[in-house]
Amino acid sequence: MKVQESAFIREKRPLLTALRDALCAEFEYASVLAEDMMGKHYRVSRQSVVVGEGDNARGFVVKALDGGRYAEYSFTELEADTIPAVVGAVKALLASRVRPEGLGANAYAPPAEEPTVFSDATEYETDPEEAGDEAILARLTALRDKGLAMDEALLDFIAQMTWQRYTKLFLSREKDMTQSVMYLDGAVATAAVKGQEVKQAYRPCSGLGGMELMASLEQSVAPCVKTVLDLLDSEPMIPGEYECICDPATTGMIVHEAFGHGVEMDMFVKDRAQAPQFVGKYVASPLVTMHDGASSALQTATYFFDDEGTLAHDTVIIDKGVLKTGISDLQSALALGTEPTGNGRRESFARKAYTRMTNTWFEPGHDKLEDMIASVKYGMYLECPSSGMEDPKNWGIQCMVNIAREIKDGKLTGRIFSPVVLTGYVPDLLKSISAMSEATELSGSGFCGKGHKEWVKVSDGGPYIKARIRLG
Repeated sequence: MKVQESAFIREKRPLLTALRDALCAEFEYASVLAEDMMGKHYRVSRQSVVVGEGDNARGFVVKALDGGRYAEYSFTELEADTIPAVVGAVKALLASRVRPEGLGANAYAPPAEEPTVFSDATEYETDPEEAGDEAILARLTALRDKGLAMDEALLDFIAQMTWQRYTKLFLSREKDMTQSVMYLDGAVATAAVKGQEVKQAYRPCSGLGGMELMASLEQSVAPCVKTVLDLLDSEPMIPGEYECICDPATTGMIVHEAFGHGVEMDMFVKDRAQAPQFVGKYVASPLVTMHDGASSALQTATYFFDDEGTLAHDTVIIDKGVLKTGISDLQSALALGTEPTGNGRRESFARKAYTRMTNTWFEPGHDKLEDMIASVKYGMYLECPSSGMEDPKNWGIQCMVNIAREIKDGKLTGRIFSPVVLTGYVPDLLKSISAMSEATELSGSGFCGKGHKEWVKVSDGGPYIKARIRLG
């Protein structure tokens, strides 16, 4: 079934159209974005049962350009008699803009637009809202009980799930577009103790859809418990450079941190990224082709158009090792003289649009995982990433991985190291990739911030990869 359009957006459409017309009569360019987002979060542990609101937001944002100046204005109430006040507020904001010295009045021309009328929605099998809190909590409680029963060393077992649904309407002089999207993400997590040592493990699940995605979470209980019990026998990592096999989740973290933020083109405008100097050059192994785009994959960061009315793209950032382009929002594209790539995203209607990643991933290769492991004389199999950060200006990367499994003479020895810090210079790491598996997996259970704020839903992933990586 298709996700239904928000009744609130449908009710406000005539007023939003009237507001769009009033703005377009005043300014060279104007757009209106309406957003209605709702969801719920559930968490069951040994100690507690929690039901809370998801990321709920309902409101509007206007963007206008006139005389080379931009202004944005967000608000939550819209009635027929408030339209003149909104237009007046935008006019006042534009008048208050002080143009920096040397910036001409025509620095930003109005964006070119093709006439577009569009309405679409993602699909689901079972609506979580219709399933109800009681049924959802019952399934999560069953997962908790199943996990706790598996080993007496477990201190706790947590099962959690969030569903989120939104409708967005975008109007401008040439565009009238509506999208409705629903996704679900969840995780099981556990902690275990051995003597004074406490270890933790988790397994996420995510995707577009509804309650049907819970099946993946239910299949994760036993692997999660096995992981945490394995970690009880882990050793501190021995620093060094190793031949490594990365699981798809670790590959995804590398993709996101290595060439994610570093190719967000608002960083190009601000001269905060090294990537512009390398466009057209090899930055990775010829095996590597990297994508980003809301239409490039089906995961939690999938949508039909971005928050500035640009249709979703599938952008090839690296093509067979060569850096081809970055990703951009509308304003960055206007500043750089490029085409926007559909990556203008807002945390909510009340926040600014920035260039943001969506579904970011490596294409698969032609290798089999068992052959990749067999080819390692001595190295590590990396799995369960937990966090990462990068420096787009200097292309450094630092990521945390929960498990490194020793490989010796092409076989896993059973020896485990944890925790593990993965570091290096991004092009060196990516150029060292020498094998990529046939299958690609993406996960979208997390959020990404712009710096320390502006959180949006993202997904990342790729195949198993073989590379030389510095670990510590």
